[in-house]
Amino acid sequence: MAGEQLTVETTVRAIAQQAWDAYTSAEHITQWNFASDDWHCPSADVDLRVGGRHNARMEAKDGTRTTFKKVENGTLVTTSFDPDSEAPLDMQQAGWQSIIDNYRAHVERITER
Repeated sequence: MAGEQLTVETTVRAIAQQAWDAYTSAEHITQWNFASDDWHCPSADVDLRVGGRHNARMEAKDGTRTTFKKVENGTLVTTSFDPDSEAPLDMQQAGWQSIIDNYRAHVERITER
C-alpha cells in the first residue's frame, strides 16, 4: 500500500466561502465528520492561524490535501489521503466518501436558510 493514495470528492451547492467555513469551523465539523449514523464527532477544535492546529475526533492522516474549486453548480471539494494498512482500501474509500457526503449535506442544509 505504500505510495498509494485515495481521493474522494463531492460538489457542494454553495459558494466557496460557505463551503470553506463549514469545512473549517468546529461547530460545523462536529455535524458532518463521521462515516455513518453509528459514529459521531463529539468535539473539534480549529485554529487556522500559522502554527495553529486542527483537531477532531475523526481526523485525516498526515499528507491530507483538500482543495476547493469553483465549478458550475457550486464548489468541488476534493481531499486525498494516505490509507492505513489495517483496513481494506474499498472500506476506507467508502468510509471517507460517506464523511464527505455528510459534509455536503450539512453545507447544503446551512446554506439553504
